[in-house]
Amino acid sequence: MNSPASQSDEILDSARRSLKRVRMGPPIGTKSRALRRAHFFGKLARTGVVVGGLLIGAGIVGAIIDGIGFWGVMITGVLGAAAVYALMRYPEMPMPTTESLRQTDLGTLAGKTEIWLEAQRPALPAPAIPVVQNIGLRLDALAPQLQTLAETDPASREVRKLVGEHLPELINGYKRIPEPLRRQDNGGKTPEQQLVDGLKRIDREIETMTGQIARGELDKLATRERFLEIRYDGASETA
Repeated sequence: MNSPASQSDEILDSARRSLKRVRMGPPIGTKSRALRRAHFFGKLARTGVVVGGLLIGAGIVGAIIDGIGFWGVMITGVLGAAAVYALMRYPEMPMPTTESLRQTDLGTLAGKTEIWLEAQRPALPAPAIPVVQNIGLRLDALAPQLQTLAETDPASREVRKLVGEHLPELINGYKRIPEPLRRQDNGGKTPEQQLVDGLKRIDREIETMTGQIARGELDKLATRERFLEIRYDGASETA
């Protein structure tokens, strides 16, 4: 039996996870919602298989011994309830990280980037939130185009660089800045302004990429100069 201390720790961990989910807020795009839905229905399917197996097993045992009796029904019910609780609670959906975004497949890149952005929202200033929401819409539009690219295509590397490297570097750079310094002027702009400007550039860049992939302009996408300025006047340089 778990000690009161361990039970208390589990309750606190559960509360922290719930609070984190609340703070993350609603999805910023349909692709992150689809990944969450797929994860939920995957757990639901596994739960159905296990509970179904318990019921079938109880039925077979009952047929062999001419009924399982009251206690057999109770035990089956308890095992079924425990299975539902455990399988619907675990495993939790793995949260994308900066490292995993660089390696995820193109098919889920947009959705996992949206989930990562949703987790960053509590640390972002209010002016950045609408831009992040708009990036979610851009990623939704980009996702079908990514299905047309091969993993080895040069255009795929450019998309990964923008979404899997520049975007996380910009936000992580801002988060590394001490809170009191985020609204102080730094070369004509505050770190908050630099963050918002950088997010807007990425938003426009995703829109441009989406159009070029849709038009089949992969060579142009892979070779044209980019002027994101993230590394030079973005928030990451003020950390």
